[in-house]
Amino acid sequence: MKLLTKEIRNRLPKIYTSQNDRNPVIHVKFFTPWSNWTWFVSEFDGKDRFFGLVEGFEREWGYFLLSELESICGPGGLRIERDPHFTPCRASELAEY
Repeated sequence: MKLLTKEIRNRLPKIYTSQNDRNPVIHVKFFTPWSNWTWFVSEFDGKDRFFGLVEGFEREWGYFLLSELESICGPGGLRIERDPHFTPCRASELAEY
């Protein structure tokens, strides 16, 4: 599965457009099928850099790169996946926001 389709790429807000929004819309969810890491995308620079909520060792807002997500290879060749069933929502609607 392609992590970022052309359709998704075109509808993601640009970086900094929601910087004053305390409850931004989360548009895409990426996850590792072999661990508890999840990336929730709220903005994209149109090239490689996302901004969003990251759940891993900690839960924090920050920047992450599409190229890094695409390069990760887990056990048995597993890759980062995009949740095709994820519906865009406000950050506050995510569990334990």
